[in-house]
Amino acid sequence: MSAAVRQEAHDVSLWHAVSRNRRDRPALQGELNVDLAIVGGGFSGLSTALHAAEKGMSVAILEAETIAWGATGRNAGLVVPNFAKRDPDDIIAELGPERGERLVDFAAGSADLVFDLIKRHNIECDALQNGWIQPAHTPAALKKTRSRAEQWARRGRPTVTLDSAAVTELTGLRGYSGGWMDRSGGVLNPVEYARGLADAAEKAGARLFEHTRVASIDRMADGSTLRTTAGAVRAGKVLVATNAYGSALNPLLARTYIPLKVFQIATAPLPPDIRTRLLPGGHGIGDTRRNLFTCRFDSQNRLISGGMQIVGTGAETRVPQTVWRRLARHLDLPDLPPLAYSWTGVAAVTPDFLPRLIDLGPGLIAGFACNGRGIAMTTAMGKVLADWASGVDTQDLPLPFAPPSPVPFHGVVRYAPNVLLPWSMLRDRLDKLGLTGL
Repeated sequence: MSAAVRQEAHDVSLWHAVSRNRRDRPALQGELNVDLAIVGGGFSGLSTALHAAEKGMSVAILEAETIAWGATGRNAGLVVPNFAKRDPDDIIAELGPERGERLVDFAAGSADLVFDLIKRHNIECDALQNGWIQPAHTPAALKKTRSRAEQWARRGRPTVTLDSAAVTELTGLRGYSGGWMDRSGGVLNPVEYARGLADAAEKAGARLFEHTRVASIDRMADGSTLRTTAGAVRAGKVLVATNAYGSALNPLLARTYIPLKVFQIATAPLPPDIRTRLLPGGHGIGDTRRNLFTCRFDSQNRLISGGMQIVGTGAETRVPQTVWRRLARHLDLPDLPPLAYSWTGVAAVTPDFLPRLIDLGPGLIAGFACNGRGIAMTTAMGKVLADWASGVDTQDLPLPFAPPSPVPFHGVVRYAPNVLLPWSMLRDRLDKLGLTGL
């Protein structure tokens, strides 16, 4: 079957194409004084605005495009309450018992916070809190997933280890050695969720401005002034919540993380008989491969998966078709419906794979780099940042806080994930052959 992709204008994601409840918001005109100004209308900015406004603060969000334009609207919609590539025990060993436990607790409750906000504010976003599954692609990976599940279970999380038969029963996928599940995870429509957060923030008193690009942030004696094309905002405190999309505003921040370009695809809806065989409970999955395999359905039975770009020309056409073929192969579906949507997003990845807060000066902070765990982590980060804005000392926050620390040789290292992808794919194949020592 042909894998022809419908070419959506301006790389529009599935979520932007199918979502409802789009409400235009004005651009900033003139001057405004607030307690907290937020640059960026994604999950972290919206969650911060909502929680800060609920504390009685005056808040303004300045979004250069539209709400959920960046990575917020370009992910797969998986709500995952843990760290990518890091486990509780090693985080605590690195950060110490006090700070490590606080960071682990922060992540542990992140998915519950997302779904609580959805219920509390009646956000219609096809949310399903039924668990996130990580299948193990080899026996060695299974050993790691069992340890991971046990570490989270010791902290009261609703985790369960899975054998090979259980993975097949829950997912319809064969060939995995087993895995684990965190029952607090789930799936949703990220654009609808973001728009719901925006509505809730406005109801709480926050002001949201779209098509308002911040050109500069100037320090003043009593705060900062954010200058835009048609106005300015004076704020006691400022949050830069642009994640991997704010390099033009602060080039130094851009050198503190590795930008990872990720492709996402969605097929046409699957026939009912096939749909009931695959992921019958509607779970989302992300396995243990280095070349990560993810999969989920949306509410219209479209299959969604993603992949990284191998450096080279023609990626916008080549990579989506590669991901589509991979999806058909892993699911053993030679008649997988054709691609309907293809889009890209950029994630911010830190060298230690941990979220962090960046100290940009008195009353000025950046929060970013959730390393592929954006929906849960950034929502929880917003609650933490609202505490900071209301006066909580940074040393009492659960997230690491430090001045900018540029990645050494960033100009070269920033290309490493995509350049090394073929080697990662080879190592995945060697793993399956039991040649992991090579």
